[in-house]
Parts: sequence; structure tokens; C-alpha cells
Amino acid sequence: MKKPMKVECNVCMHRCMLEEGQRGRCRARICRGGKVISENYGKVTSLALDPIEKKPLNYFYPGARILSLGSYGCNLSCRFCQNHEIAQAGPGRVPYREISPEALVSLALDARSYGSIGAAFTYNEPMISWEYVRDCSLLLHKEGLKSVLVTNGSASMEILEKLDGLVDAMNIDLKAFRPETYRTYLGGDLDTVKAFISHAADTCHVELTTLIVPGMNDSEEEMRDICAWITSLRGGRGRDIPLHISRFFPRYRMTDRPPTDVGTIYRLCSIAEEYLDNVCPGNV
Repeated sequence: MKKPMKVECNVCMHRCMLEEGQRGRCRARICRGGKVISENYGKVTSLALDPIEKKPLNYFYPGARILSLGSYGCNLSCRFCQNHEIAQAGPGRVPYREISPEALVSLALDARSYGSIGAAFTYNEPMISWEYVRDCSLLLHKEGLKSVLVTNGSASMEILEKLDGLVDAMNIDLKAFRPETYRTYLGGDLDTVKAFISHAADTCHVELTTLIVPGMNDSEEEMRDICAWITSLRGGRGRDIPLHISRFFPRYRMTDRPPTDVGTIYRLCSIAEEYLDNVCPGNV
């Protein structure tokens, strides 16, 4: 008997090998007809008109609003996931409405009267349905609207490059700067994220976010390592890349520690300011 044929998903570092009808680790991509496709394409679980600073993007059209939407699924398994109800869910576990790229652009155009500049793909991980981001962004640009991505940066370079010139701004999570932390706490790969950030910083407006989790990534040494690396981006001109240093609150499967001390956030921000021009404390 022949073994079932498996197809490799090339979207992220997991490189899931999928049989017909099988979903990847992200729960949003599936093998159908011998191809891996985005099963959550256009399936929107969350839709809101947010301040741009909530993404957070403090230096991209500050004061504006942006139509924000998310689907379900994620290719990381962060123990402290803040949107686990949708990010850690698969089909059938969360309600959604289907919004085509054309319908999304129509909603984004309507939102302009409320100060919106376009659409932000956020809440869950948008890169696992990069085809939807691509198709929407093309139409958004035709209408003079902006496309924004809020991402964990855990996508392959071959997929990221497909969005070159289509995304105007990204907020990218740099969740830690130790490979073992990415493996143990997040189910991810630091090198993949670093490559993603490095490329994105050369192609669009980029701001970074580091959530400070007590006992995980809250040392002064790690913050210095993060900031020194950021300054090396853009050919050594990365000190103008904004870094959001945010406070952790117990969530999901990480309720064994208290919220990050506010003093810790400000202390790490002070260290970051030795390296970077734009440092923003978050959740304080």
C-alpha cells in the first residue's frame, strides 16, 4: 500500500509536512488537492476601529485610527498568549464572518470618515494567511489606503518577500533574545524572527515590541543584547527603529507569576535609551 503523499508548507520555520486534509501547527493552513492553502482566508473573528497607537505604532500617522481585523490560528504557542481565544483556536471553535478583500476595502473606505487610514491585520497571526494580506493590500493601495501588519515575525523569507511593497508598516514582536526562550516558551525560532525583522526594516516602517515577562526575559543583559542588535539593522543605522517595552500580565497558561513590576519596565527603558532614539513603555 502506498504511503499518503505529504506536501510541505513553506510559510514558517515549522515546515509542516501535511497529508491531504491535514492542518498544520497553526490550525489555519490545510492540504487540499495536493496544495497547502489558507483555510482561514477572509474568515474574520474580530473587527474594530482602533487608534494606530494600539497596534502599537507610535510613529506611523500618530493620532490616526485604523480598521483592525483578525482571524483564527497562530504558528506560535506562547504560554502567555493575550489573544488565545482566537490565536490558539482552529476552525469550528470560534465564530467568524467571511469578508472578501473587496468587502474589506469597502469597510476601510467607510471608516475614513472616522479618521481611519486603512486596515491592520492583527489580533491573531496574519502571516499564516498571507494570501489574504496580499490580496487586500493590493486593493487598499489602489484606493490610497495603508496596509499594516502586526506579527510575531515567524514567517519564512520566501513568504515575507511576497509582501514587499504591499505592507506600509509593521509592528513585529521580538519576544526574547535567547534561542532557548523561543523554543521553550513560544514554540518558535529566534533566527527566523531576526531575519524577518532585518528584511522588513529595509522595506517598510517597522516598530518592535518586547513583552517583559518576569523570570523569562527581564534581565538588563538581555535588554542590552536586544538593543545592540537593533542598532545594527539598516546597515548600522537602526537606532531610529522604535522599541515598545511592555508590561506582562498573567494570561492563558502562564499564571504562575505576577505582572511585571512597573519599575522594571522603566529601568529597562532607561537602558534601551542608551542605544535607541525611540523607546516606549507599554501597559504601564
